[in-house]
Amino acid sequence: MLRRRLIFAGILFLCLITVSVTGYRLLGGPSVTFLQALYMAVITLAGVGYGEIVDTAHNPALRIFNMAVVLFGVAVTVYVFSVVAAFLVEIEITNPFWRRTMQKRISELRGHYIVCGLGDTGRYAAEELHRTGTHYVVVDLHEESIKKVGETHPDLFRDMLYVVGDATEEEILAKAGIEHAKGLIAALPEDKDNLVVTVVAHQKYTNLLIVARSAERKFADRMLRAGAKSTVSPSHIGGLRMASEVIRPQVVGFLDLMLKDQSQTLRVEEIEIDASSPWVGQPLSQIKIHPKHNLLVLAVKNAGGSAAPKLWVNPPDALVIRGGAAIIVMGDMKDIRSARHEARSVVAGGV
Repeated sequence: MLRRRLIFAGILFLCLITVSVTGYRLLGGPSVTFLQALYMAVITLAGVGYGEIVDTAHNPALRIFNMAVVLFGVAVTVYVFSVVAAFLVEIEITNPFWRRTMQKRISELRGHYIVCGLGDTGRYAAEELHRTGTHYVVVDLHEESIKKVGETHPDLFRDMLYVVGDATEEEILAKAGIEHAKGLIAALPEDKDNLVVTVVAHQKYTNLLIVARSAERKFADRMLRAGAKSTVSPSHIGGLRMASEVIRPQVVGFLDLMLKDQSQTLRVEEIEIDASSPWVGQPLSQIKIHPKHNLLVLAVKNAGGSAAPKLWVNPPDALVIRGGAAIIVMGDMKDIRSARHEARSVVAGGV
């Protein structure tokens, strides 16, 4: 729309110059050359105040025509400059080169997460992903909302990757790199939109981990059937939090300190163990997670073996780690990342 207005303004300005030059030549007589007429048109429209090189003092018709040029010229010039200014502002905002650079960065991501909706729920999800050093891409319908969050929290969202568009459309999710994403958070304000996002994402990418926001129970069941791994109700979580505040205030205070402490990023995280991990076949005592990485082992999920529970809380040091297990630990994120790197490292002499 703005580009069409810019083209129209340019054509209108050229037409005004053409009419002005033609009028000065016709009404000024044969002595007025094309260059003199063009010069007269330019200084009149620009309002620079130079002396007239085409004499209008003894030519009433030419003087009336010159007055008309001045009046129409002021109006057209103001309109042209306003459109050009708006166009330049739009270029600065959209910045095609910057957008291409961002899209290139998104296309290079692997194993990232997509946050659909940067509202009251999505913003906190994105903030936690940022604090834990997790790669993510935001999808929101309104760029103003994205920029507002970036201005409010510049330290958190200065380099945030995002895609502007409707998250319920497959091509928008494709721009966010859903093909290479590990998970998706559907945090749009409306439950029906989150249901559509879940359906669209799960239909083509069945292994994608999907967590959806759901305010109503009936939509939560539909989302789970549509392929969501789990659903989160803000009201449910809020109620549990309020009960915990009165039942176990010290525990809640400790968890709040974990999440809000600026000096370190203390979290409860999981370290996934695949079949090629060098930790496979080793007991916890040999892996030495606490001495080497300063991490507290809380539990092991999917430890394996017929006698092993699905979730082994406070596991013994003799527990042998198997492929497919997940070690749940508590510690600083930099130490957790170090442990994950060691768990994923290929054994020397391997592939």
